[in-house]
Amino acid sequence: MIALIMAGGRGKRMKITKEKLLLRYNKPLISHVVEALQKSNCFSRIIAATSIHSKQTRLLLSRSHIEILDTPGHGYVLDLNLILKSLNDYIFIISGDMPLIDKQIIEKIISLHDTDNVWTSYLVTKNFVTEFQISYSKTITFQNQECVLTGLSIVNSNKIKDLSHIVETYIILNDRRIAVNINTLKDYQSLLPTTLP
Repeated sequence: MIALIMAGGRGKRMKITKEKLLLRYNKPLISHVVEALQKSNCFSRIIAATSIHSKQTRLLLSRSHIEILDTPGHGYVLDLNLILKSLNDYIFIISGDMPLIDKQIIEKIISLHDTDNVWTSYLVTKNFVTEFQISYSKTITFQNQECVLTGLSIVNSNKIKDLSHIVETYIILNDRRIAVNINTLKDYQSLLPTTLP
């Protein structure tokens, strides 16, 4: 299995000049993701998708010996589609802005994965994610519950040609480690008090 960190976004909703994934939560946000993936020992390769919008993030990842794939930076879906076409394996897709992720939750998700599914995306319920004052852009209804995508999926890239006709399988996993994505300055500020004296 290959781990793919999506790390090429502009972070427009943050409304800051610094690259979002370099904001610190003890260490840069993306470093939490990298270290969790490395410590899990679940992956044959760890790749980060970067773009012109994340040059400093790319530099940090290179220093951490992470394989880099440069994308055009035209948007999450277009960049992801381009990358998946170039890979032939199960791909563990993760956003670079998940600072609470750890090896245990990664191992759990992989151990539960059904290899018959072409695309499995992990959800948290809206009620669960609002407990942590984390923003979200849209919700989907699954099992009669309003849910939020976490930015974490497992995809069999051998079985897809593009993203236009994919049937997604959803799994609800209400766990803070995958619920907390940093999309806005308010999200980031809500995270900080846990590290302050």
